[in-house]
Formats: sequence, structure tokens, C-alpha cells
Amino acid sequence: MKQLSVLIKPASSLCNLRCQYCFYANISDLRDVRSFGRMTSVVMEKMIDQIFLDLEDGDQMSFAFQGGEPTLAGLAYFKSFVAYVKQQTKQVTVKYAIQTNGTLINEEWCQFLAEQQFLVGLSIDGGIKFHDDNRMDAKGQGSFSNVMATKRLFDHFEIDYNVLCVLTNQSARHPKQLFHFITSHKVDYVQFIPCLDDLDAKITSDYALRPESFANFYKELFFLWERDYHNGNYYSINLFDNIANLLGHGQVNACGLVGKCAVQYVIEADGSVYPCDFYVLDDYRLGNITESTLRELFSVKISQRFLRTPRDMSGLCETCPYINYCGGGCKRMEQVVYKNKEGTYCGYQDLLKTVAEPLFQISRS
Repeated sequence: MKQLSVLIKPASSLCNLRCQYCFYANISDLRDVRSFGRMTSVVMEKMIDQIFLDLEDGDQMSFAFQGGEPTLAGLAYFKSFVAYVKQQTKQVTVKYAIQTNGTLINEEWCQFLAEQQFLVGLSIDGGIKFHDDNRMDAKGQGSFSNVMATKRLFDHFEIDYNVLCVLTNQSARHPKQLFHFITSHKVDYVQFIPCLDDLDAKITSDYALRPESFANFYKELFFLWERDYHNGNYYSINLFDNIANLLGHGQVNACGLVGKCAVQYVIEADGSVYPCDFYVLDDYRLGNITESTLRELFSVKISQRFLRTPRDMSGLCETCPYINYCGGGCKRMEQVVYKNKEGTYCGYQDLLKTVAEPLFQISRS
């Protein structure tokens, strides 16, 4: 039984918000074509046909949608997508997920997402100030109240969703406020996404997380989370779950967690395929899904070069007691999570010194 997954950008880099720190806006600016527009039905159907060529009865297939803002492709696109998948004759278990800023969601969207059992990632930056300072529309207006209304709709329709919170250098200074947001708004599942510098940045931005800020935030957050956990109140914080599963059960549940890249098959609106959401660049284009299968795209030289890019494991890594559980980590996250620019400090190592043993014990209990 195979398990395959793809990440589709049905509206390319199009978005109705103008978030201050958007990494995909930077990525698309570095390409010859900034946006490939909305995916046509011709590309969509050919893409699905090509993907199913690599599947057999009993396999599992995950389709995830991201952007830009993927709901800009329109609800009709998603209904057509699901209907065309159902026309495939192979007996494959299909799962769907979508990451959205939540501003375009209404009851019709919710009915669809609930009926088709989509797992939704809803972007909320933990409180009105953190959110509205960074996640604004084209008129400069904050989107917090709109997104919280969508959260209430998700609760009403009993849609499975995670809250995705971008952790900036500013918000990382306020772990108590962010944890209070989680508990007061009954956020059962949350993933803090480290805010990245632009790929071509010469100077570190004010928004980009630093390894010191990363470690300090998560260490204080852990003590708050652990206290509630032992009092019978459990909130799923993605990084803590991943570390616990890795240390306690040897499970690798996140790309880059142990320093090994994987081909993620990121599919842009024109059908172009890339190995990683952080590298949807012309130099990393593997080919087009309308012309090649996933198996064929995995074998191209660019794909193999991406997987085999050597990592610098000198300095702190050489003597790190956690190297077998890290492997240097995600290469794109290096200067926001791991080593500082001087190479004298690792935020992830610092964090593991605090959380590794208690999370191991929790995973085994």
C-alpha cells in the first residue's frame, strides 16, 4: 500500500490579503512568472489522471490545497475536483486538506468542507493586535474579526480544523498572550509557523524569527502547556506533538524534522511541479504534471539534486547530543530556528534541553 500526497496551488500566488511577512509573495516575485492565475479544468483533470496512474487499489492519496489563497479558485473548482476524483475507477482512499486565511468562507463553503471531510488549516495570528498588524486586506484593514467569524462557522459545522499561527520576532516575545488565546478560544490544535526572512534577503527583517526568540518562546510556552496537561487540559501544539512522537515512538511526522528533505510535489496552477513549498522557483521546476507522472518527476535530475544537497554539520552539530533526532533540521529554517549567524548558538538544541525528557515521558505514559 502506497501513501502519496501533493500540495496544489489552484489560485497560484493570488491572494486577497497583503500579509506583511508572506513568504510566497517573495517566492513568486523571484520567478519569471509571478502568478499562473487560476487552474483550468483541463489542467485539473489531466493532473488527477496523471496522479492516479501511479496509484493502485488499496493505496492512500492526500490532496492538500494552499496558496496564495486557494479559495480564490472558487467553490465550483473544488466541487469539480472532488467529483472528478470520484470518477476514478481505482479503489483509493482519498483525503483532502486546505489552508486558508478564512476571509472568503461562508455557509456554502462550510457545508462542502464538512460533507467532503476536509481538514482545514485556518490562519489566525493569536489575538487581534498580532493578527491585524500583519494580516491586512488590500485597503489596509485588519482581518481578525472576519476570520474569527469563520472559526465560529467551523465550530458550528463541526469541521476539523487546525489554527495556523505565524510566529514573528514580535509575537514570540509574548508566549503567555498566545497561550491565553489558545485556551480562551478553545483552540484544540495549533501550529506555530516560524516567520521566515525573504529568500533573497540581505538584511534580517523585523518580522523574521531568530533562534534565540524561537527557543525562549517555546520554552515558556512549554511550561504553560505542561501545567495544563497535568491538570487534565490538553491542547495539541504541533511541535510538541512531533518531538514527543519522534522521541517516544520514532515517528517522523513533519518534513525536515530530522534534517532530511522529501519531494513534496508542489503543483502550481499551470501544472508545474516543484519539490518543496519553500522552493517554488524556476531553478527547481521538475516538470509539468500534465506531461509526466509523479514517479517520473521524482526521478529527474533536479529532484535528486534537491534531495542530496549536502548540509553543513560542523560546529555545534558535531557535539550536539540531539543530532540523531535533528540532523541539522530544515535547511530553509536554519537561521530562524537552528543556528544563529555566528554559529555559536542553536535554538532547537536549547529547546530540546528543556523539553526532550518530559515530552519523552509524556509520550510513553
